[in-house]
Amino acid sequence: MTFLQAVIIAIVEGITEFLPISSTGHMALTSAILGIEKEVFTKLFIENIQFGTIISVIILYWRKFLDFRHYSFYLKLFIAFLPAAFMGILLKKYIDQVLETPIFISVVMFLGGFILLFVDRWFNKPRIDQEAGMTYKNALIVGLFQLLSIVFPGFSRSAATIIGGMQQKLTRKVAAEFSFFLAVPTLAGAFAKSLYDTMTDHPDVMVPNNVWLLIVGNLVGLVVALIAIKAFITYLTKHGFKLFGYYRIIVGLILIIYLMTGHSLTI
Repeated sequence: MTFLQAVIIAIVEGITEFLPISSTGHMALTSAILGIEKEVFTKLFIENIQFGTIISVIILYWRKFLDFRHYSFYLKLFIAFLPAAFMGILLKKYIDQVLETPIFISVVMFLGGFILLFVDRWFNKPRIDQEAGMTYKNALIVGLFQLLSIVFPGFSRSAATIIGGMQQKLTRKVAAEFSFFLAVPTLAGAFAKSLYDTMTDHPDVMVPNNVWLLIVGNLVGLVVALIAIKAFITYLTKHGFKLFGYYRIIVGLILIIYLMTGHSLTI
């Protein structure tokens, strides 16, 4: 992986991680376009530049994360995180196998677009307009919705959790923000597990050049995610999900056609 390829991948990650359009699918497509070969460091890089996007959430919502007087916020995140933590361990072999099946991810991305076309119509009577109004039950159900992105890679963690929040009567803005908050423990856990596995099984990949690529990738992802989160919240609050639904259908269809014509994708 070259420096330029690392920067491009990081930009795509920063844009797509918090949008309901599947960062996994976009990572695969971008890697294919750039001609990046599938290897241990490529997988590590794609999984670990999520660290920068985690930091972007903490920076944007630092008051929320550092307000230790309201322990219920942390408890809600913990409760919402538990289903993904448990199922991520339980289904690790299944997840690894599915991630090796780009056509599955592409189909899920395509079909998920149709769901986004109707989300605003299905859940159009919100009554919870701030995180403090959420109950622990609300948080748990959002966490259960997050499992959709684990069982069906390509569905999008962001889409699953935001839809879960809206199903629990959260406004689009509050649902999106709680999705961002929940990304911190979820992605941090995935980041730590991926780094540990790589350091255990392939410590030789952490040569100075690769370490610098990871640092640069995370910094670029952080800056891009800061912009993407703000823009997404503004757009979503005013316009809803329909545009993202159409986008997913188009990109998913392109991926399916690409794969069905004998090409391959690196995931």
